[in-house]
Amino acid sequence: MNRHGRREYVQVLRLLETFDPADLQVAVKQALHMGAIGFDAVKHLLLCRVERRPPRLDLDCYPYLPTATVDKTEARSYMRLLAGDMA
Repeated sequence: MNRHGRREYVQVLRLLETFDPADLQVAVKQALHMGAIGFDAVKHLLLCRVERRPPRLDLDCYPYLPTATVDKTEARSYMRLLAGDMA
């Protein structure tokens, strides 16, 4: 994970200082579903959820935003981590 990615991840985690974890979880899932993986998108979706208003996040207007590509996790990946095999 590059420096920018780490910063975005920490910013999303810091939202837990202010917002309910269940609301944040829904906002992150919604952002992933939309392909908007940035902190700003997650925060926008979270605020819309809390304020009970519809999100206005049309990604067609922002082609420069990164898109999410999330593969299905395999159990053997976790088993390698537990075994200490990082290869």
